[in-house]
Amino acid sequence: MPFRVAIIGAGVVGSAVARELSKYEGFEVHVLEKEADVGWGASKANTGILHAGYDDDPSKFPMRARLCRAGNELWRGLADELEVPVRWCGSLVLAFDENERRVLAELLSRGRSNGVPGLRVVGTDLVQKLESNASKEAVEALWAPTSGIISPYEATVALIENATENGAKLHLETLARRIVVKDRRVVGVETDRGFLEADAVVNASGIFGDLLSGTAGISGFRIRPRRGEYFVFDRDAEPKVGMTLFPAPRPETKGVVVTQTADGNLLVGPNAKDLGEKERESTETTKGGLEEVWREASRLVVGLPPRSAAIRTFAGLRPEPDRGDFIIEAYEDPSGLVNCVGTRSPGLTSAPAIAMEVAKLLAKGGFRFAIKGKWKSRRKAMTRFRDLPSSERDGLISKDPSYGRIVCTCETVTEAEIKEAIRRGARTLDSIKFRTRAGMGRCQGSFCLAKMMVLLSRETGTRIEDVSVKGKGSNVVLGRVRDGT
Repeated sequence: MPFRVAIIGAGVVGSAVARELSKYEGFEVHVLEKEADVGWGASKANTGILHAGYDDDPSKFPMRARLCRAGNELWRGLADELEVPVRWCGSLVLAFDENERRVLAELLSRGRSNGVPGLRVVGTDLVQKLESNASKEAVEALWAPTSGIISPYEATVALIENATENGAKLHLETLARRIVVKDRRVVGVETDRGFLEADAVVNASGIFGDLLSGTAGISGFRIRPRRGEYFVFDRDAEPKVGMTLFPAPRPETKGVVVTQTADGNLLVGPNAKDLGEKERESTETTKGGLEEVWREASRLVVGLPPRSAAIRTFAGLRPEPDRGDFIIEAYEDPSGLVNCVGTRSPGLTSAPAIAMEVAKLLAKGGFRFAIKGKWKSRRKAMTRFRDLPSSERDGLISKDPSYGRIVCTCETVTEAEIKEAIRRGARTLDSIKFRTRAGMGRCQGSFCLAKMMVLLSRETGTRIEDVSVKGKGSNVVLGRVRDGT
């Protein structure tokens, strides 16, 4: 009989765990996700930074310090295997006075303790050579050449696609209500779609991780939501930065960052606002929060684009554990439970290393690991028509004329790409958007929304009235004005 593992949560961490466990013989991997697609929690709305690993004090946060450094290195091969957009651009932490220079010295010492390669404190002249748009008021900077930027939602999709190709089963719109324990061991998960029997449960449920852990009798920690707000600019907006710019960090946050996304948009944010336990889904932006983001970002650069060039503001929630460190642990009572929660920043960076840590914990529980003979480590990315040379575009159009029909003019997304996203499992408008970038440009879907709805309806056999933005309760239209149209 196969050993059945239920993973609760298809964020970047849960998806990385699913991919890791899909390598091994004898495992039946099930991923439970309450949303209509993967990566729609903290994994969707973050800065996308692959941190170098100098932030976390190993004496206070040993798990974060170790796994961030390891994850940064693992992503170098993983991003290539999964064909995920990534830029290894490096980062600068800017200091503006003597106190902040001392902070840089501490970060340098900490980074070296964590084994981060290439760290240097550099003066004003080199700062300007490395990043011409960095503030000329900065007196020093910590240069981390191994830092990078990745597309976090594309990374999550890629991980889960590779996992399912290797046999993992994804259960979308399936809410885990309770981890069921019998005779001091986990026996499965109670969901809103019925009971899923399991020999082990990996709780990677993000902002709700403490609540689900409590249903299994493990309640020695709390997770609170911390909101961060952002501006994202049109791809053509100038000036931009080539590197990621940080301020000197404070205890509660790494600070508002100025960076460029993996797709070339200037991105600034986040601030850090602690919320109450009942605000675990409060992702609205606020006037005061966005003003704070703008003010803090302006300190780091010689200039930001005009606010009119911002195409969207958004907010994400980070799962802040009261222990501070990641909570990645297995238990004797109940056996079979692995908590994988509290993975706030640098959780994205650490995700592949966290997945390996989970596998080690399961192995300590007596589960045998042998890599499948036919395990597929590589995943083919979606076609990106806009990034291809003219000769390749012409070749695609000659084979499939739908490559010649542009659906999203802002991002040059074709009908063929929309259909490919649907074939890969996209069933909502947001699912298409995060796979193709259709609707992510300056008009934010004003001109391509209707075309996307028609394609989604046609390709899936769904009534146009049932096409939704992000699943249940988010339908775009309520009904037809007249029949037969």
